[in-house]
Amino acid sequence: MLFDLSTLNILIVLFCAILIGISKTGIPTLGILVVAAMATVFPARESIGIVLPMLITADLIAVTYYRRSVNWKTLLYLVPWVLGGITAGYILLFAIEASRPIEVILGLIILTLIIVQFCKERFGTAWNKLPHSKTLIIVMGTLAGFTTMIGNAAGPIMAIFLLAIGLPKNSFIGTGAWFFLSVNLIKVPLYSQLGLITLETLTLNLWLVPIILIGTFIGIKLVPLISQKHFNIIVLILAAMGGIRLLLP
Repeated sequence: MLFDLSTLNILIVLFCAILIGISKTGIPTLGILVVAAMATVFPARESIGIVLPMLITADLIAVTYYRRSVNWKTLLYLVPWVLGGITAGYILLFAIEASRPIEVILGLIILTLIIVQFCKERFGTAWNKLPHSKTLIIVMGTLAGFTTMIGNAAGPIMAIFLLAIGLPKNSFIGTGAWFFLSVNLIKVPLYSQLGLITLETLTLNLWLVPIILIGTFIGIKLVPLISQKHFNIIVLILAAMGGIRLLLP
């Protein structure tokens, strides 16, 4: 499959493989750019089945490296709501193929959450109860499960949630890594049943493993060079870019 692509598209796929590695071990919200770029090379629906094993490869490296930096309490709180979101996303993928209305809704949700996070940082104590709200956990967990199922696009939502609860960058990455490894493994049989993961797509994934590993190495080296303040800013900017990208036709 890889060698059937044009030279430009091969370069895009290789670049996406590196970005996936960096996003899993360094700058989490880079992943939303991968979703957009891969959808320019492959049909949007098929691309999510190609990307999933690439994400799992990088997830395995991330959970190994950041194994001591995990907020398990947060993950356990999210579990039932994430599973509900995944179920809703599976039903949607099974029922319809049109994704444009969903992309617009997700874009608006992401940008709204960024505004909320900005207000939290700007006005301080007035927003301090937000991260501890059960409603927030229910909404964010469900949205994360739903968006990861329909388009591997939960990165910005989880990023904003983990920023809202004040996790330092290593715990942010470690907690996110375990979250995405878990949900991505759950999605494998579902995507296979929908015909989105095939022997052909897995062959392409195998070719890309060394490139993904290079990306994970770059991400690990980047994290110590970025201050917590700049890390938060980068995450929010990339999340905003992802949200805007979803709104564009």
